[in-house]
Order: sequence, then C-alpha cells, then structure tokens
Amino acid sequence: MKIISNILLDDYHNIFPHGLEAKFGTLHDAEISTDSFSFYTSVASVFSSKIEGEEIELDSYIKHKRFGIEFLPDYTKKIDDLYNAYSFAKNNSLNSANIAQAHILLGKHILEKSHQGKHRIHSMFVTTDEGRIEYVAALPHQVDDEMKAFYEDLETLLHTELNFQEVFYYASMIHLVFVKIHPWNDGNGRSGRLLEKWFLSEKLGEKAWFVQSEKNYYQNHQLYYTNLRRLGLEYDSLDYSKALPFLEMLPKSLLI
Repeated sequence: MKIISNILLDDYHNIFPHGLEAKFGTLHDAEISTDSFSFYTSVASVFSSKIEGEEIELDSYIKHKRFGIEFLPDYTKKIDDLYNAYSFAKNNSLNSANIAQAHILLGKHILEKSHQGKHRIHSMFVTTDEGRIEYVAALPHQVDDEMKAFYEDLETLLHTELNFQEVFYYASMIHLVFVKIHPWNDGNGRSGRLLEKWFLSEKLGEKAWFVQSEKNYYQNHQLYYTNLRRLGLEYDSLDYSKALPFLEMLPKSLLI
C-alpha cells in the first residue's frame, strides 16, 4: 500500500464494538422508499450537505423528493445533485473514472463546469469561520501523483479479501486520505463521505447504503472536524498514527 495506511489496524481490531456485524445484517430499506425514491439516499444527501453548511431539513427534502412538493430551487438543488451522485454510485463500480463522474454530478451547482471532476491546480487551505487556516492540503503539483497512489491502493483493496472489521477500517481510511489530499476545488467532504460508503457497498453489498454515517457525522460534526484536525496542519507532516478517533466514528453509525 502506497498511501492508505494500515498502521492502526491492530489497534482498530481491539476497539471495534462487539456485535456490529450482526447489527449490520439487520439493516433494511425504509418502507417509504420506492423504485424511484430512496429514503436512505435522502438521509445521506441531506446530512452530508448540512455538514457543509447547507440549510436543509430532512422532512422538507423528503416532501420534495418523495411527494413532489415544490420548494425554492436554491433550497434543494445542491442536495438533489448529491442525491444523484449517490444514485450513480449505487449502480456503478468504484474506480477513478466513476469517482470523477460522481463529482461532476454532485458539483453541478457548486463549481464551474470546467472544474467538475477535475483535479485542482491551485493551493487549497481549509479555514475556520474566523478566517484562521486549520489545514493546508496537498500542494497542486502533488495532487495528481497522490491521487494516482490513492487509486492504486483503492484498486488493491477492492481485490483483497477483507473481514468485516477491515472493511470498516479501510472505508474510513479511504475517506480520511481522500479529504486530506483534497483533490477537488470544492466538494471534497461530500466526495469523501460518498467514497467511504461506496467502498462499504463494494465489499458488503446493498445494506451498506442503509448505514447512516453522514447523519452520525453531522450529529457529531464538531468531533468529526476535531478528529480530522488531529493529524496535523500540513499535508506533508500528517501523522496517521493519530487517526484512531476518526476511524472509530464510522462503526458507531450502526448504533444510531
């Protein structure tokens, strides 16, 4: 593995909650879902968007998506785009080309068309609401090489037999490494959370799409950001040995 670390795998096994595989096996779709509407895709799209500051409520979005109740376009369009990206992922293999296509879909009303599905060529800083830099992502000249290594590791993992705990470990690590590279001009968080669940589905099947990880991250979004920050300020000095608190969050999504 070139970039997706297994450094914490033994520690992760030791702290992984008991009974989660059985809990995962009980997951099922919601009764409200239909052939043309997915309740859990709505949940994922709404809460992943809320993490990014979108003011949207799940009840309103379900009324819009399931029952055709109209709201102002600005209220729903970015969530509709993310919903379309999740729907695309559910029906397509996880690979570099399809990840780019998912970003085109989710970025429709976030980025100019020329930036959708394209690696950034500018420096990227993550800042606080107060304007303080809290993270410096991979430098522009690093992005293509880092993403090449990321996709090679992803391909290796997709073709490696993993047990249940290992699937969750690597799904979280894929999410984490991706957002630390920060390859897009925008939509990195939405993409990272989608990739995490996409990987789960490739390894564990359709039930993965019923895991409410995005809701869990939103309900604990301050902890989510704190755990992301633990690794360090700059990409070249990230310390993945400090990632365990972040990796612990995904399994806990099965408990909500």
